[in-house]
Amino acid sequence: MFLGVDNCMLLVTGITGHTGHYFLKELIKKNYSGKIRCFTRRTSSTDLLIQSGLDIEVFQGDLDKQHDISKAMNGIITVVHIYNINHSINVVKTAIENGVKRVILVHTTGIYSKFKAASSEYKRIEEQICALHASSSLKMTILRPTMIYGDICDRNISKFIKLIDSSRLIPLINHGENLVQPVNARDLGSALFAVLMQPEKTTNKSYIISGDRPLKLKELFQLISNELRKKTRYISFSLYFCVFNAKMLNIITDGKFNYVEKVMRMGEDRAYTHSDASNDFGFSPMRIEEGIKMEVQQYLASSRKNVHPHEE
Repeated sequence: MFLGVDNCMLLVTGITGHTGHYFLKELIKKNYSGKIRCFTRRTSSTDLLIQSGLDIEVFQGDLDKQHDISKAMNGIITVVHIYNINHSINVVKTAIENGVKRVILVHTTGIYSKFKAASSEYKRIEEQICALHASSSLKMTILRPTMIYGDICDRNISKFIKLIDSSRLIPLINHGENLVQPVNARDLGSALFAVLMQPEKTTNKSYIISGDRPLKLKELFQLISNELRKKTRYISFSLYFCVFNAKMLNIITDGKFNYVEKVMRMGEDRAYTHSDASNDFGFSPMRIEEGIKMEVQQYLASSRKNVHPHEE
């Protein structure tokens, strides 16, 4: 049986979301016995938390409200912030102000994008966080997952599955030659738990959390096609053509959605080694074939039943 780290209060944000769901499963599977405060929105379902059998206190609030964050951190020793990188600065600042000892942040490999539009905001956030961290005694670990997938509630491969299932002609940027390395949310949840339980090895470090190996985007699409038993054809467009159209969409939608960033990220290599995570805490992700097979099977079952497995 695992004990909680120092048997002290843990605060988790985003535990009712996609990645948080699998982190919760790890906590349950490993019999985590520490006290947990879960920061949730008032509209989120907390049934899984209540039924988990863990020592959980549900705190309903809004991460955009400073009062709520400060109140949630009262008595907290460790914070696991999964919800959104855009709240990380405030989370770290409030953690320092409230005497929190340790923070684990889930960020993104988008920070490594060669396109300014895709990476500048992430870099700005981490620069401010590093400045706050440097002037404090806070212990911090940053996890940077690649494209996260895992079931039909993800926002990445689930869209590819639906596209390939509904269309025989699939558009690609630059022939789909760019590399990707998707990570299953189950593996990310496992990595979060390993980092939480091994502070002596992971404190004040950052880790890339990626899938088992790089593969071309077209190869990923073909894996999905094979599992769906679909005959898929492809049509290729240049990156410049796609970016131009994305800019037009940005204008039409008054900038409500950043289509340019999405297109730029779709057209560049997004494959990164997870060797540091493997060396420090034994990170070993599942094979992409296994993950795709599980998600396609879930998609097909859900299409028949028209239900979702858990809340996003």
